[in-house]
Amino acid sequence: MTDAIHRRTLLAAAASMPLGLTAGCAPRPGKAGGRWTNPLVRQRADPHVTRHGGHYYFTASVPEYDRVVLRRATTLQGLADAAEAVPWRRPASGRMAGYIWAPELHRFDGRWHIYFAAGDSDQKFRIRTYVLASADPDPMAARWSLLGQLETPWDSFTLDATSFEHRGTRYLCWAQAEPGIGTNSNLYLAPLATPTTLARAPVRLTVPELDWEVQGFKVNEGPALLAHGGRLFLTYSASATDARYCMGMLSADAGADLMDAASWTKSSVPVLATDPAAGVFGPGHNSFTTDASGRPVIVYHARGYREIKGNPLFDPNRHARAEHVRFDAAGVPRFMPPAPDGPVGG
Repeated sequence: MTDAIHRRTLLAAAASMPLGLTAGCAPRPGKAGGRWTNPLVRQRADPHVTRHGGHYYFTASVPEYDRVVLRRATTLQGLADAAEAVPWRRPASGRMAGYIWAPELHRFDGRWHIYFAAGDSDQKFRIRTYVLASADPDPMAARWSLLGQLETPWDSFTLDATSFEHRGTRYLCWAQAEPGIGTNSNLYLAPLATPTTLARAPVRLTVPELDWEVQGFKVNEGPALLAHGGRLFLTYSASATDARYCMGMLSADAGADLMDAASWTKSSVPVLATDPAAGVFGPGHNSFTTDASGRPVIVYHARGYREIKGNPLFDPNRHARAEHVRFDAAGVPRFMPPAPDGPVGG
């Protein structure tokens, strides 16, 4: 991590405060816009939800790690049992025939894009990021083409790409193992030239260095951007994928130079973590959407138990959950405590 970010690390009290809104969305007054029940979608990890044309689109990692899936519904609750399309399935062997992780659906430049991570059949953990695209208006029935691999400065472990537009610039934020740094993954940011190429050299936003970021593995991954009250909040996940998995946050002024690492301030404690009282274990890898009234909603995965037999990556019960984002008087979001199983919203 840069010295500038390290010097500006938040105090623990400040860091326990919560997060904001999806970029470009502001809450509107009115009713909450419906209710749903947690877990929202079972056995779907790394959930990503986006709204477009009156629909919610949902994609996530499946326990088999063999395909990209996509659901659509007019309400959040409707995602629970919505039919799944399969925009892409891994080949039988060779490149991209290993583990398929963490797809995200984004619409920009008049096309749909799916960013996802894939390994190879002979090296399943040789994870790189790839992009699918379609000009068809309906992503559920679209004809998808593979644009290729995301090009970054290093051919190394790369995953969890997310895209957003801010002040007329389309950005990509992703996790990657940078050669020469002894971590599993750090977070990087750069403007896009094309869906698979960067317009300039990336900036390293954060490296796992705090105690809660290095439990089991040294991980910063799963970024998701929110904007609220003139500030940007970038959440991310840290540590191993068991009950130690948790969520941190970077924040920046909306008018700052996002490509200057010193513009971002890092929380010193997790903003969402295991809560046995709520029955939520290992929460993380979130996305943000809004309910029907425009209120911000966080969607993340978690298990309902602590003990796991074997590698936690192969325990299938990371379920997608959703709840409204709460804000303090300063407009900073708060995620703790998480909502327990049962009805949410209203």
